[in-house]
Amino acid sequence: MTDHLIPHIDIALRHASPGSTITPIPRLEISMGQATTGKAPCLYRSMICFILQGSKHVAINDELLSYDPAHYLISALDLPLIGQILDADKSRPYIAVSLDLDPAILADVASTMPQVRDTDPAGIGIAINPMTAPLRDTLLRLLSLLDTPADIPVLAPMAERELLYRLLQGPQGRLLRQIAQPEGALGRIRRAVAWIRDNHNTRLRIEALCNASGMSRASLHRHFLAMTGLSPLQYQKQLRLQEARQLLLAGDHSASDVAFAVGYESASQFSREYFRQFGAPPVRDVRQIRQTIGSPAMG
Repeated sequence: MTDHLIPHIDIALRHASPGSTITPIPRLEISMGQATTGKAPCLYRSMICFILQGSKHVAINDELLSYDPAHYLISALDLPLIGQILDADKSRPYIAVSLDLDPAILADVASTMPQVRDTDPAGIGIAINPMTAPLRDTLLRLLSLLDTPADIPVLAPMAERELLYRLLQGPQGRLLRQIAQPEGALGRIRRAVAWIRDNHNTRLRIEALCNASGMSRASLHRHFLAMTGLSPLQYQKQLRLQEARQLLLAGDHSASDVAFAVGYESASQFSREYFRQFGAPPVRDVRQIRQTIGSPAMG
C-alpha cells in the first residue's frame, strides 16, 4: 500500500511543512509530524482523514482505534479525542491529508445516487475502514492540483465530489448520508455540538441545547453520549481546555486571563482541570510543548 502512495507523499512533501498546512484547495489540510508522540488530547473536526505515511492511535471514551496508510478515517462530528502519532521521525515523517466535510456537498452528491432508507447510526460518530484503489486514485487527482493551482477552482470541486461519491458507496455510506440529513439524530447532535462550540465560554444551558437540536432532554443526553462518548458538560469542558491550551501557546495571555476567557469562574479550578487533562500545570505544559517543537520557551 505504501508504494502506491509514493506520488501522494511526494506532493505532500512539496507543499507542506511540519505541523499543519492549510492548502489552497478548500477545506484540505496536510499534517506532518517528525517524531513519534505521546498520548495527547486533540479535537477531530467533521472530516475524512487519509494517512499517507506513519500511523496513529486515537482513543474515544474506552475505545482505541488505529489507522495507517491502509485505512481511512471518517469523523461525523467534532470529537475531542486522545491521539498518538506512531512510526515517525525526520527521515520518514508522519503525513496525513484531511478534508473537512461539507454537509451541503454531501447531500448534493447523495441526491444523485439511488435512494437508500437508513436508520439512525447507533454508535460513536467515528469510523475506520480499509483504503481502496479508487479512493487512492481520486485522492491523488485532488492532491495533484496543488502543483497546478490555477486548476483548483474548476477541478477541485469535481475531484471532491468523486471522492465523496466513492465514500458514499463504501461501508460508511450510511454515516455520511446521516451527515447530509439535518433532521436525523446525527444532524441534531451536530447542531448541539455547534451550539456548545459557539458558546463554550458561557454556562451550559440544557434548554438551549434542546432548542438547538430539537430534542427532548432524555433523547439529547442519550444520543449525545452515544455519538461523542461524553455528556454535553464533559464535551464543553474538553473544548474549553483545548481552547485554553491554544491561547496559552499564542503567548499573549496569562493562565488566569485564559481561564476567564474560556469560561471558568475560578483560576484554581481551571488549573486543576488543566492538570488532569494535560498532565502538567498550564505554564509548564506550554513550555514543554514549545521545547518539543523548537519554539522559544514561555517567558
